[in-house]
Amino acid sequence: MRNGIEAAELQRLVRYLGVSNGNMQEGSLRCDVNISIRPIGQLEFGTKVEIKNLNSFSSVSRAIDYEISRQVLLHSQGQVDQIVQETRLWEEGAQKTVTMRKKEALADYRYIPEPDLPVVTLTDEYVDNIRESLPEVPEAKRRRYENMGLSMQDVLFLANDMNIAEFFDATIAAGADVKLAANWIMGDIAAYMKNEKVTINEIKLTPQELGELIASIKDGTISGKIGKEILFELMAKGGTVKGLIKEKDLVQA
Repeated sequence: MRNGIEAAELQRLVRYLGVSNGNMQEGSLRCDVNISIRPIGQLEFGTKVEIKNLNSFSSVSRAIDYEISRQVLLHSQGQVDQIVQETRLWEEGAQKTVTMRKKEALADYRYIPEPDLPVVTLTDEYVDNIRESLPEVPEAKRRRYENMGLSMQDVLFLANDMNIAEFFDATIAAGADVKLAANWIMGDIAAYMKNEKVTINEIKLTPQELGELIASIKDGTISGKIGKEILFELMAKGGTVKGLIKEKDLVQA
């Protein structure tokens, strides 16, 4: 991994794969970070520095980027000898890493074989079977959304949460216009979820009904204003677009 953003992607990955919810604050996932740099053209990496006290993926990302910058600055100033094998702590308040303890030799890291752990050999066939069984990972999903013509803002929002991405994909599969579906999910639906403190799996609206609502507005059956009213009823109470359109027609009549 080359930067903090790539490391933070691990959280999305474990969530997409169903390994864990990836919440470091709850102890579902823990990590220490090891960072070393190398000048362009150099084959070997420099001295490794370990970082601890990372309690969230945002901290992981910032700590990595800070430490890379710190090491690059020392290197550019000709102070490579100041990059030593040590453990540093991430100070959230100061937004920087500080020395915790220095380690002079490999023995300090307890690099010894574990006699109770046998060697595990994975065949190519086993690995290939696992690879073929994997769901679409976040990076692939983002590329697919980009190829649909969505903006980077749309792509990042939709692919960030697996459940939102699945809702979006199901809405598209129901025949909805790609951009309109993204706009509705990122706009009124996201605002409703935030206000009501619910997830997309907890609202009553289904992807199929959202697709029908978008189609009804697009073909002029209902106005955008009426569409929003129906949308909020669908999210709160459920039902069908056709049924709610009929109810509103009766009320207006």
